[in-house]
Amino acid sequence: MNEHLLKLEPVKVWKYFKEILEIPRPSKKEEKIREYLINFGKEHNLETLTDEVGNVLIRKPATPGMENRKPVVLQSHIDMVCEKNSDTNHDFEKDPIETYIEDGWVKAKGTTLGADDGIGVATALAILDSDDIKHGPIEALFTVDEETGLTGAFGLKPGFLKGKILLNLDSEDEGQLFIGCAGGQDTIAWLPYDKEPVPEKNHKAFKIKVSGLVGGHSGDDINKNRGNANKILNRLLWENYKQLDLKLHIFDGGNLRNAIAREAFSIVLVPETNVEKLKSVVSEYEKTVRAEFHKTEPGLTVTLEETEMPDYIVDEDSTFELLNALYACPHGVIAMSQDIDDFVETSTNLASVKFEDEEVVITTSQRSSVESRKQDVTNMVVSVFNLAGARTQTSDGYPGWTPNPDSEIVDLTSKIYKDLFKENPEVLAIHAGLECGLIGDKYPGMDMISYGPTIKGAHSPDERLDIESVKKFWDLTLEILKNIPEDK
Repeated sequence: MNEHLLKLEPVKVWKYFKEILEIPRPSKKEEKIREYLINFGKEHNLETLTDEVGNVLIRKPATPGMENRKPVVLQSHIDMVCEKNSDTNHDFEKDPIETYIEDGWVKAKGTTLGADDGIGVATALAILDSDDIKHGPIEALFTVDEETGLTGAFGLKPGFLKGKILLNLDSEDEGQLFIGCAGGQDTIAWLPYDKEPVPEKNHKAFKIKVSGLVGGHSGDDINKNRGNANKILNRLLWENYKQLDLKLHIFDGGNLRNAIAREAFSIVLVPETNVEKLKSVVSEYEKTVRAEFHKTEPGLTVTLEETEMPDYIVDEDSTFELLNALYACPHGVIAMSQDIDDFVETSTNLASVKFEDEEVVITTSQRSSVESRKQDVTNMVVSVFNLAGARTQTSDGYPGWTPNPDSEIVDLTSKIYKDLFKENPEVLAIHAGLECGLIGDKYPGMDMISYGPTIKGAHSPDERLDIESVKKFWDLTLEILKNIPEDK
């Protein structure tokens, strides 16, 4: 499977990427990929360590003549976001990722690809496996559970690493060097609801579904005017539930805290006398939202189909509270940076809505490069759900990574990039969260930079990896390692 990847350059990077694709590695379930890394270290006679949370560290000595260089940490995370199209049959805990090549991109068949950050892992392994690359002392740090909680970075203990420079191999735009990132936290609301029997007669049940959205990363893509399936579906229900005498059975949308919701559906009941009106409302609404998102969401659909009668409906008061809370809950960009042009400062993502037995669980995530604004937008979300009668919980969150204007590794990488590719790289901060903030908190003196090949559509089944950019990513990394300054 995926043998076509072995024809690509650089050969060792793609070889290891192929192997990684065949190993299940959902967040919090990284046992198999961890075992693979530990075995890799043993097979290559390299010092291999694991810590309490499951991070893996593999050390490789300097090549002859490079022993006096500053030790470098090559850092990547081993988990992946597991998203698939609704019509794709795939078990992320058992099945390998199947890929194909199209127009210079590596893509997956109906699932996330896992290039975020499998290509960073593969690159580190290729370097560890090579005997023809000049480098000083290297530590390859493979962290766990980056995508759902930054658990590996949170659990990293001072003293585990010896490196003085960290190359974070987890960015997604070739030609861009990242020197700072936003901090973030999650807010979950549990909204109770009451059930009541379905009407005895003269009603029909329908499934309303919003699908075909691009989705994407709630940090990188939040400013791209993409639709949120939860917001789009809820707007339709909110605008029409009274005039159609609509009764709600369930609302289900989105999945992951750090992904923009691509799909959502609801099962509703309406009186038989309102069926034709419901059909007309859904049809007209689809035209409206497709017009609103005509550039960014060309695949957006809103569909209606009759379904089996459910065994209960949500009572009127609970429906009112839920639909109003979802409508009022902020989503998207809240503020742009006052210091960096065209840079998102603060945002929030209405990630998922899930019905449990007695409560609706609503997951959101907030990001900001300004700590006080991060708390402010969190307060907005909490207050909305408090008004609806929900209980809420906000995570401890993670710190941002403050740019260092005197960074030696940033200056070096910028110069090497220009020399290699005859153009200046962009040096900027990113609105997504990176592990650098937490690592820098544990290792205050660490000089850090983040970069990577081009990955589009991360956190969605549209994820794809630009083949040409992987070669540039590889060449840049090797040249950086060759030119790391002496450890004075």
